[in-house]
Parts: sequence; structure tokens; C-alpha cells
Amino acid sequence: MSRALSIAASGMQAQSLNIDVISNNLANVSTTGFKRSRADFQDLLYQNLRPAGAASSSGNQVPTGIQLGQGTRPVATQKIFIQGNYQHTENELDIAIEGSGFFQIMQPDGEIGYSRSGAFKLNSDGKIVTSDGYPMEPEISVPSNTVSVTIGMDGTVSALKAGQVTPTQIGTIELGQFPNPAGLSSIGRNLYLKTAASGEVTTGTPGKDGRGTISQGNLEMSNVSVVDEMVNMITAQRAYEINSKSIQAADEMLQLANNLKR
Repeated sequence: MSRALSIAASGMQAQSLNIDVISNNLANVSTTGFKRSRADFQDLLYQNLRPAGAASSSGNQVPTGIQLGQGTRPVATQKIFIQGNYQHTENELDIAIEGSGFFQIMQPDGEIGYSRSGAFKLNSDGKIVTSDGYPMEPEISVPSNTVSVTIGMDGTVSALKAGQVTPTQIGTIELGQFPNPAGLSSIGRNLYLKTAASGEVTTGTPGKDGRGTISQGNLEMSNVSVVDEMVNMITAQRAYEINSKSIQAADEMLQLANNLKR
């Protein structure tokens, strides 16, 4: 009976973490460039009470054994990098990546962060920055007398200055790409950091070597589906409930065993 209690408890703990992951997905349903997470689980070690293939009477073998599982545990929360829907904003500094790749963002400590959020802005120095004021890498500055900014599909940034009829190129956006994006570490603020699991970053021109292209005046929204997450939440809730029922059943059976002498 004690085994049943611990097994059911592991199931409740696993589903509690599952609900946490789903809740975070739903909380970020409107977050630009957000990628939903999925909780992955695996079963624990098994106790072999009777091994399969063991010899029985008359030289025969046991076709199936007796194994008792010890429950479950969470092993990963994986980011699902499926393309999110696009929202047309007509803002010239809103840009989206059509395909794979990440914007490169210079953090205050000098480390490069990577993001799918293209909601960029200008700071007081005319630099293109994130909502937190972190500049894009490589750094791009827009002249103060600029009338409009044009960003091409290949990441070329051009500025039309007052009194001119031809735009002038002021920089180029480069995208980073990883062998295993799911191995990136999320640090909040729509940023990821590379890890040993993600592999080394390769940077280059958008639209080349498998990188996505740039779409100006659009934002990539979250790839969270509210309907799917609600279904996942109901499933997790029912799984949590049935595990609690298992604990209740095991407790009642122990109570019956304790009352045998009464």
C-alpha cells in the first residue's frame, strides 16, 4: 500500500508541474514572439518481482514477468519553436522573421541574447533597441533628420533623410541560428541564451543558408493556442484528481487492514 501512496504522489507532483507550464503558456498568449513550452515526463525504475524468460517447471520459460513501476517524474520543459501568427502593425520598426533565426540583442553585461520579438524602438541616441533599451547587434543608428526607415527582406536598413529623394543604407540586420533551438535557455524579457545543448550560433544575412527573411511592419505573435492549452489543462486536472483518488483508495485499504483485529 505504501508503494501505491508514493506512486500516486509522484503523479500529483508531475501534473502540478504540468499545470505550471500550461499556466505560463496561457499567461503569455499575447507576448510578442513567445514560444510555448511542453512538459515531458518519463516513468521511474521498475521493481522486477518475476523476470520474463525465467525457467519454470519442465524446462519451460515464463513468457511474461511481473514488474511494478515506481511512478513518474518530469524530465524536460521543451520550447516548441513553431511559427506564430503575424500581426500587421504598419510600424516601420516592427519586424518579423519569416522562417528560422533570432534577432541578436546586446545585454548590459556584454553577452548576446537572442530573441524572436521584433518590437523595436528608437532611443534618445537614435539606436534601434528593444523595449528594455537593449541595442540590436550589430548596432544600427538612425540619423536624427530621418523621415522614414525601410528594412528589406535581406535585413538591409535604409533611411530617407529630409531633403533627399534616395534612401541611404545605415546598417544590416543579422540573424543568429542554432542547431538545436530547443536547447536555448530562456531568461525572460523575450530573450534566450545559448547553451551547450543549443550548439554554437551561426550568424549571417537573412534569407541565406536556411535563415528566415525579414518582414517590416509586422510582428510575430505568440504561438500559444488557447484552445489547445485549455484541453491540456483539463487533462492535467483530471490526471491530478485521479491520482488523488488513488491515494484515498490506498488510505482506505490501509485503514481496513488496521481494523482487522477490532
